[in-house]
Parts: sequence; C-alpha cells; structure tokens
Amino acid sequence: MKPFGVFEDEEELNHRMVVLRKLNNLAKEWISELGQSKNLPPSEVTNVGGKIFTFGSYRLGVHTKGADIDAVCVAPRHVERSDFFQSFFEKLKLQEEIKNLRAVEDAYVPVVKFEFDGIEIDLVFARLSMATISDNLDLGDDSRLKSLDIRCIRSLNGCRVTDQILRLVPNLENFRLALRAIKLWAKRRGIYSNMLGFLGGVSWAMLVARTCQLYPNALASTLVNKFFLVFSKWEWPNPVLLKQPEDSNLNLPVWDPRVNPSDRYHVMPIITPAYPQQNSTYNVSPSTRAIMVEEFKRGLAVTNEILQGKSDWSKLFEPLNFFQKYKHYIVLTASASTEDHHLEWIGLVESKIRVLVGNLERNEFINMVHVKPQSFPGNQELCKQGEHVSMWFLGIEFKKVENAETINVDLTHVVQSFTSTVYRQASSLNVLKEGMKIEAAHVKRKHLHYFLPAETIQKKKKQSMPEIGKNACECQCKKTSSGGNCLGSSRDRTPYNSAVLHEITKMDTFTTETKRLDQMEATLGRRASAPLTGCTISEHNTVPKVGPQFGQGQHELTGTPVTDPKSTASKRPYSPSSTGDERPKKITDGEKRTGQDSAFKGCGNPEDVMRATGKDLFGGKAMLAPVIKTTRSQRLSSKELPDSSSPVPTNSIRIIKRSIKLTLNG
Repeated sequence: MKPFGVFEDEEELNHRMVVLRKLNNLAKEWISELGQSKNLPPSEVTNVGGKIFTFGSYRLGVHTKGADIDAVCVAPRHVERSDFFQSFFEKLKLQEEIKNLRAVEDAYVPVVKFEFDGIEIDLVFARLSMATISDNLDLGDDSRLKSLDIRCIRSLNGCRVTDQILRLVPNLENFRLALRAIKLWAKRRGIYSNMLGFLGGVSWAMLVARTCQLYPNALASTLVNKFFLVFSKWEWPNPVLLKQPEDSNLNLPVWDPRVNPSDRYHVMPIITPAYPQQNSTYNVSPSTRAIMVEEFKRGLAVTNEILQGKSDWSKLFEPLNFFQKYKHYIVLTASASTEDHHLEWIGLVESKIRVLVGNLERNEFINMVHVKPQSFPGNQELCKQGEHVSMWFLGIEFKKVENAETINVDLTHVVQSFTSTVYRQASSLNVLKEGMKIEAAHVKRKHLHYFLPAETIQKKKKQSMPEIGKNACECQCKKTSSGGNCLGSSRDRTPYNSAVLHEITKMDTFTTETKRLDQMEATLGRRASAPLTGCTISEHNTVPKVGPQFGQGQHELTGTPVTDPKSTASKRPYSPSSTGDERPKKITDGEKRTGQDSAFKGCGNPEDVMRATGKDLFGGKAMLAPVIKTTRSQRLSSKELPDSSSPVPTNSIRIIKRSIKLTLNG
C-alpha cells in the first residue's frame, strides 16, 4: 500500500503532534481568558483547564498522508457554544499559521474547519457540566453525558465511538493494517463518502472491527478476504453490532427499530458501540447499498485470486472506471462568483446530493443512481472571469421495460425540486449570496469528454462508441438551471462551453442518415433540448440571430422551455405517437452552416456565443431569467416552485426552470 501514500513518515507524524499541541494550548488560553471576562474567581480561572481530544482516523491510527484531523474541544460549564463560534473563532483568525478558517454552525454536528500550518482540522465543541476539565478526563464514562444538549452529545460521540472500537478489537495491529487496506480500496472504488450515501471512515472501521471479532487470530491479509466474504453475504438490513446495546438510563434516543418507526427504513444499519447507540449509515440508499454489495463481491473474487497466488494486491486497488460504466449521466454543477462563496456553496450542495439520489431512485424507470464522490473543477478561463465552478457526476442505470419500443422519462420535477430545496435551505441558513448557482444536465457517455479531460475518462480496454441508431433514442444533453449563467468544465484542456456543447447537438441531430433515425426523429420531433443557461441576446457579427429576444415579462418560469408564441408549434415536445407532419421546421443549410461552424470554432467565452446566436447550448432559445426581489413574507405560486409554502429567499437570485425529458429504447 506504500505506493498509494497510505503511510506518513516520522517527520509528518511529529508535525501533526506539534500542531495539536499548539491548538490545545490555544484552547486552554482562550478558556482561561473567557473565565476572567466572566468574572470567575482567580483560583478557578487558574484551574479551569480544557482539552482537545482527537477521534476518527487519526485517533484510530489509520490516517493517510495529508489527511485531516477530527477533534473536539471540551470546555467547562462557564463556556457557551456561542463563545466557541465567536470569541474562539476570532482568536483562531488572529493566528498567522491558520488559513481557510470557516464555521458551519448550523450543521448536524456544528464544526469549525481550518488549516493549521498545512494540516486540515475539523474542530467540534462540547461543554461539560463540570467546573474544570483535567488532562486525564475519561470521556467514555456515560455519566459525562448528563445534562448535555444534543449537539454536545453528538460532538462527544466521535471520541466515545472511536475509543470503544479500539477496546473491542482483539488485535490492534492487524485491525489497523486491514482497515488501511479497506479504506484505500473503498476510496479507489468510489464508495467512500458518508455524505453522498456510501460509508464514512467510522462505518468502515466498524465493519473491519466486526470482521476482526469473527476471526480474532487472522492476519491482516486474511482479514481483508474475510471482510469481503462476510459482507458480500450479509443479509441486510440486519444490523452490524460490535456489542449488544446497553441502556445507561439517561433517556437519550437510541437506534431501535422496535420503538422508532423511522429506524425500520434504514437499509444498511451499522450501529455505533457507544451510548447512545446510533446508525452511522442512515444516509445509505438502496442504490448505494447495491453498489457497495457489488463491490464486496468483486473484492471477494479478487482477494481469493490473490490468496491463491493468481493475482497481486494492486488488482484490488484498481480504480473504478466510473465514466465507462453507465450510458447516462446527470452532471450537477455548483458555481459562485468568489472563492470563499464557492467553498461555502459547494459544501451545502454536496450535503444535499443524496436527496437528489433518493428522488431519482423513486422514478419507476430508474434502476440505480451512482454518484461519484469526487468533484471536478471548472476550467481556468471561467475562474479568471470570476466564476468558480465544481461538478459532480451521477451515473444512471435505467430499467429495461419489455414490450415497449420507446420509454419517455421525465426528470424535470425531480431536478427542479432538488435545486429549489438547496436554494431554500441556503436562504434559511443565510448563506445564499449573489452569484451562487446550481444546475443539472443529462449527458450521454459519449459526450463526457466535453466536460472532462481524456485521462479522466479512461478506458481499460478499447471500446467502440455506441452505434448512431442505438443512441438516436437517447435524450440530448439537457440542462435544468436555477441560476442564469454559463458554466465551465473540468480543467481547461477540455473546455465546457456553449460552443463545444452546441457541436454535441449538431452531431446528434444532423449527422444521422439511416431510416431508423428518421423514424426516431419523427418520435423525438428533433426538438431542441432545454437550455443550459439563461442569457440575454445581443447582436453579433459572426452568427445570425435565431428568433426574437425575450425580455422580462415575455416569458414565465415553468417546467418546460419558454418559446416564442409564433413558433409554438415547432417547439412543442413530441410523444412517440407524433407524426412526421408535426415535426418542427428545419433550419436552412445556410443557417445551419454559418451558425454551427461559428459556434464550434468561435469564442472562448461561452456567453458570447449565447448572446450571438440567441440560442442555448443545445439549440433552445436562451432568455434572461427575471430577478426575484421580494420579502420573506411573500411566496411564489406552486407553478414556480414545487413547494408553494416555501418562502422566497431574501436575496435577489435568478431562477430558471427547465425540463429534462428522455426518450429511450425499450
């Protein structure tokens, strides 16, 4: 595992200890100063104490090179939570060694994140009902939880669970080595993320710990194989327990499906060993569980080969070829106008992606949704223009429906509901800033290279591109936009802009010549896909304008693209029963040649092409979304937002609603 940077050298380990010692001294100094400001007796101020406790991978002894440190600041009773997020935050801000300081006070477990002399730290807070906090304090004592608010209990839970895991494994050395291997494998296979519905570090640790309990004398290599054996055959949703739950009579909520109806819906429960026992995998969905079980089975097959001498360990750690696995993808894009706003915005968006996954799973035609935990940046050109972009990719596997030539799948409401939810939460948390946007697009596998560099979309073996006839029934790339701007792609080597994506549509719509595609064109109506962005239309010398400009008041926010009233017939969405006579009018050869060539060869600025053509990236008509300026007491109609009871954000934000409709082969 050494080639993968799993182990830190002695110098790096020492550096972490130095940083933690400095942070511990800062916390003690702050707690003492706070005691003085609150007029505590001098004798108490001297002995108030306070301590930084670590938990997670660092405490378990399995952290990797460059990994962050999870820690909790434990303070005595005179320190309030508000003090931590105000005066201690300000004290940290004054330290030259601390960078990228930010507070997430409204999180499930409120946290302050920062970088201390190159080490990333996530620091949570817990206030105990004690006058002093000594250096030898035992957080494992359940009585420490008395009279604590739920946020402090959650903050302490990380330390308590970590310590219990270390106590419950029979051989620490074998446990740590096996866990390092499993964590590396999970990251390489794209299934390491609690936030996105897979498993986080503590859940993987508990699964490995359970394997160690079942095979107490096994070496690390055998434990890895047994890990895959046990959990590829585990009968979910039976829970994984490291020990039988104990009741400490503190009347705290614990995981118990006999008592709590909501616990019965957990699909892959892994229960923490410390009181109050909780399910660490409540974010797991049917799709993510199916993906992980599939990976467990692959891991079992590979480790069997390794133990038989037929393969080496590098095969287990081969990365998942995610971008070749599915035919259809949803590209989710979050952008902001400044780096600080972008950092805050992507944190909120990423925390809600599992909501989108859950909503997509409920679609009757979708079999599985697979989100790649890694996000990808936008190109550098847009950053220079003040646009900071991150993208996530969701692979979609559709069900095969028998006795159906075509299947119409409408994802419009699902995506619009998701984007509206994100905006509403951002507004309620007061983090919504001008320029923050979230957008979603459906993209076929063969078009991913317009978003990502070639080395990212790697192929393990030579694969032919899908036949034209096969792809004809697949939907064109469509974009649902809740902000009105063009976005960049991953890396500037393959810029994602309107010019390039206009060419995607050109290839799909104008290079097919078979009879079957002609029939499909009648089905699809060769309609333009929903616009990616909302832009104003302006004059341009290179590309002719297509259609009139739409200003404010000339369109409405609905689930489908707005069209020119004069061209309503040609813009109408078509069903499989549509006839050829209803097909939209084709553009002339001159228009096609001039507009497309200019768009493809044209400007580096995506908005220039948009303004020039008067079209969106996929041939639809672009328009400027209205700026909503209203008070929180005012509400939008149900036609404009899925939840009519939700308050409008106080900020002036641009919201565009677009449709994502796919027509697939049965």
